[in-house]
Amino acid sequence: MKQFFAVLLVLCVAQAYAADWKESPGVGDLFNHAGVSGTFVLYDVTADTFIGHDRARAEQRFVPVSTFKIANTLIGLAEGAVKNVDEPLPYGGRPQAYKIWEKDMGLREAIALSNVPIYQELARRIGFERMRDNIDRIDYGNAEIGDTVDNFWLRGPLRISAVEQTRFLAALAREALPYPREVQRNVREIILLDQGEGWTLYGKTGWENAPGQGVGWWVGWVQKAGRVYAFALNMDMQNTADTDKRVTLGTASLGALGILDAAGR
Repeated sequence: MKQFFAVLLVLCVAQAYAADWKESPGVGDLFNHAGVSGTFVLYDVTADTFIGHDRARAEQRFVPVSTFKIANTLIGLAEGAVKNVDEPLPYGGRPQAYKIWEKDMGLREAIALSNVPIYQELARRIGFERMRDNIDRIDYGNAEIGDTVDNFWLRGPLRISAVEQTRFLAALAREALPYPREVQRNVREIILLDQGEGWTLYGKTGWENAPGQGVGWWVGWVQKAGRVYAFALNMDMQNTADTDKRVTLGTASLGALGILDAAGR
């Protein structure tokens, strides 16, 4: 009997997702033309609906890699691991994959440069128990961090789907996460990418196994005309030549859905 109800629950959830999802031929054409295997999902918070390309993949979980820096910043500030986004953190003094990472810096600069060692130091300051408790608190993906506090978002076991990314980001955009509003505002401030008359774009990229093959991310949201549109793209990355496709394809998808125009406005 328990097994029957478990199956029934799964079917009901699947039907609910199907009712909320609309496949976009325009976005699909963009991915096909670019020769990219991936997904894009847009969550209209006001309408509580999803539209995008490849729903099955949009609900598949992947390692979040550097997109987790958003949550890491939120937790670090909320737990007092850093005083503010400009307090310098040590990078450790060792040679890094990128020369620009080889200096102490605050989170504002570190998130813009996607500085891995700085965010690993932040995670160590947060500590294992507080990190685990906070990830449970915000219901982030599968909420699994294994037994090592400074790499679970880079190698797993933490995984999150594109749909789950949009729900998390929508809550951050609306200051609806279980943290002080000032903390949420500070996080939003350092992931602001662009803005114009009547619209604002926030986002963060990520790349599993960079600079080799793996999964690339671009996640964020657009605030426009009093509405929040959270989005998430992930795609298979073959080599460094695919790096720019994340934002280019994501911006084009936002344009195809009428959120931003072809110039990103």
